[in-house]
Amino acid sequence: MTTDAFPKFASEGLLLDGREVIIAGMAKGAGMIAPRMTLHATLLSYILTDACVSRAALRKALDLALPQSFNAVVVDGDTSTNDTVLLLANGVTRNRPLTPTAREFPAFAGAVGRVMRALARMVVKDGEGATKLIDITVRRARTIADAERVADTIARSPLCKTAFFGGDPYTGRIVCAAGYSGAVFDPARLDVFLDDVQVVRRGVEVVGRVEERAAKVVAKPEFSLTLDLHAGAAVAHRMASDLSVDYVRFNSDYRT
Repeated sequence: MTTDAFPKFASEGLLLDGREVIIAGMAKGAGMIAPRMTLHATLLSYILTDACVSRAALRKALDLALPQSFNAVVVDGDTSTNDTVLLLANGVTRNRPLTPTAREFPAFAGAVGRVMRALARMVVKDGEGATKLIDITVRRARTIADAERVADTIARSPLCKTAFFGGDPYTGRIVCAAGYSGAVFDPARLDVFLDDVQVVRRGVEVVGRVEERAAKVVAKPEFSLTLDLHAGAAVAHRMASDLSVDYVRFNSDYRT
């Protein structure tokens, strides 16, 4: 498990062709975590099923699950050179081979996605030195690329991540990161929320009016940060950890 603090497992059962099948996954990884997983030993994840599933269906299930799971997590913004995710099926249950066009494929793909999201979330919770998990959502962006630019920039920003660690509800760092992300939007229309507490309204910080409530949100081990760009209909989501003193200490003391 190298620097992992705890083992990561998730599983789910469902019926395919009248037979009960199991999807089980395991993952390891706590540092050098940033979204760039491809279908091909820092972040290693293995998803296993006893169902009979075609190669095309396995690949499509991974394609659907990756953007919302392992490609949506950030610990330190560094991508490992050997990240791997594998989805394996042994066919022991002898159901009719599942194809991408089968009526039961959406149920199978949904279960794979839930297992992978559960594992990805555990990876962020176990990030080296992490004390908090922040669900970053960017909505109403001009394009998917713009939404992802803003979400990724905030999730990787040392200033934002250290503010999350310190429990500071000040939003200047967040708005700054959104602004230099390269996304196209009007800052005067930006809204920002910590959970359901609005801290920026139409580009103006209003956290002073709700500071006590906002401070309680960012003191929690898990909370959401939502940016509404009012520029379109695109949405992106990232799961990010904070950046703590322990992360710096661990990685500065580390020797190969």
